[in-house]
Parts: sequence; C-alpha cells; structure tokens
Amino acid sequence: MKIGLEKLESHEKVVVKVLLDSSATRLFMNAQFAKRKRSKLKRLKNPLLVRNVDGMINMGGAIMY
Repeated sequence: MKIGLEKLESHEKVVVKVLLDSSATRLFMNAQFAKRKRSKLKRLKNPLLVRNVDGMINMGGAIMY
C-alpha cells in the first residue's frame, strides 16, 4: 500500500510503500529508512524494548529514535 508522509519540520511530502500491522499499538518507522529520507531523528531518553509475539526480545534491538 502507498501512503503519503509529511515531515513536520519542513512540510516536505514523501510517498512510500508500507506494510500495515493491524496488531501494532504504535506507529514505527525504520531508522535507516528515515535517514535515507533525510528525516530529523530524536534519540529517545528511554529506548523501547521490542518483543516478538512469543515474548522473546527481537534481534533487531530496541527502538532508539
């Protein structure tokens, strides 16, 4: 599915392909993708630990931005 994003700081519009997760409780974006799109990232004071459906910690690590 394609969606349009707008960067808050510059109002630049970007159209991207996305995969929706109907079980997700928050919205997330891959940090490398955000960097490629020149989005401004802000490091979280308390990174979010990511767990898989089975409860194990995800190999991708915590959400840092």
